[in-house]
Amino acid sequence: MEELRIRFGDDDKKSARIKVIGIGGAGNNAVNGMISSNLQGVEFIAINTDVQSLDMSKAGRLLHIGKTALGAGADPEVGRQAMEEDRDKLYDFLMDTDMVFIAAGMGGGTGTGASPVVAQVARDMGILTVAVVTKPFLFEGRQRMMRAEEGLNSLKEHVDTLILIPNQRLVTIIEKGTPLPEAFSKADEVLLQATRGISDLIMVPGLINLDFADVKTVMSQGGDALMGVGVAYGDNRAIEAAQHAIASPFMEDVSIKGAKAVLANISGNLSFDDYNEASNVVYDAVGDDANIFVGAVIDQTMEDEVRVTVIATGFNHHEEEKKRDFNQEYKPLDENNRRVAYRPQRLVTERPTVQIPSLKAEGMNATTSAKKLSIERPAVSPINLDDHNIPAFLRKQMD
Repeated sequence: MEELRIRFGDDDKKSARIKVIGIGGAGNNAVNGMISSNLQGVEFIAINTDVQSLDMSKAGRLLHIGKTALGAGADPEVGRQAMEEDRDKLYDFLMDTDMVFIAAGMGGGTGTGASPVVAQVARDMGILTVAVVTKPFLFEGRQRMMRAEEGLNSLKEHVDTLILIPNQRLVTIIEKGTPLPEAFSKADEVLLQATRGISDLIMVPGLINLDFADVKTVMSQGGDALMGVGVAYGDNRAIEAAQHAIASPFMEDVSIKGAKAVLANISGNLSFDDYNEASNVVYDAVGDDANIFVGAVIDQTMEDEVRVTVIATGFNHHEEEKKRDFNQEYKPLDENNRRVAYRPQRLVTERPTVQIPSLKAEGMNATTSAKKLSIERPAVSPINLDDHNIPAFLRKQMD
C-alpha cells in the first residue's frame, strides 16, 4: 500500500542547497531561461568548452573546460576529456551542495560528453543528482540521435534520476509557422518546468510543503522518470490541469502505474476543491503501490491559472524509447520510402504542457480520466546538422 505524506508549514525549507548546472550550448540556454523566469532558491552554474557561449551566460558561476575556447565540434569525446581535465575545479563548484540538477542537450559535443563526468563527481560527493536532458528532433539527423543515445546510456549510470525530454514530441505543441529558434526555446521551457516542479516544493513557501527528505525519497529510486506539467483555467481548471499533465506528449505510450514513487506539485491561487480534484485525478493514474508525496504552492499572481507538475520515478522505459526511436522513427513507412516521425498524442489544451505522474490524498476517489487526441503530421526527413551549411547559431546552440 502506498505511503501518502503531506506536511504543513515551511520548516527546514531553506536548508536544502540546490544547484542547477547547464552544460554545453543547450544547457547554458536552459539556465538563462530559468534565470529569466525567476526560478527561486537555487544557484546557477554554466559549463562549456565554448568561451563565447559562456560570455552570454547569466549564471552566477562560470566554468570553462578544456584547452581551447572554440567548443567541442560536436564530438562527445572532446567534451568528456575537457571535463576530465578540469575535474578538480568541479569539486570546488559542488562543495556544500545537497542536490544538483544537470541540464543539457544530448547529441552534441560538450553536453553529451561532459554531463556524465559531472554526474559522476556529484554522486561521488554524496549529492542527490538529477539529470533533465533533451533528445534531438528527428530533422537533426541519425548521427546526432545515435550520439544522444550513447550519451544517455553513459549519463544514466551516474545519476539518481534521469528525466528525458524528447524534442520531437514538442511538435504537437508548436504552432505552424513558429520560427526555428523559438521552437528550440520550447525545449528550454520544458527543462524549466521539470526543474521548477521539484525545486519549488522545497524552496518556495507553500500551504502544503515537502522537505528535502521527501524529494530525496522520490529522486533516489534510480532509473528513468516521467514528468508532466498541465496548465488550465476556468471552472474545471484543477481537473483539466491534472488531465493535461497526464496526457502530455511526454507521457505517451508509457504507463505510470509501475512507478515506485511520485512527487506532485499543485500550484496556483488554490481553493480546497482545486487541491482535492487535482489530487484525485493524479492518484487515479498512479494506483495504490507507490509512495506518493503531494505539495501545494499558493501563488496569488497566477489568478485563474492552476499548474500541476508530477514526477514519477523508479521504473525503466528507456530501452523501449530507444527501440522506438531507431526502429519506428527512422523506418521507411510508405511506398515512396519516405521516413515519418513518431506521432505522439496531442493535448486537449492550447497551452504547452509536460508529462505528469499521479498522486493521492487519503479518502479521495478519482472521478475523471485523462483524454488524449491523436494527430497526424507530415513526414519528416532527417537533416545532417554536422553540415556546416547549417547556420552557426543553430549548431552552437545544440552543441
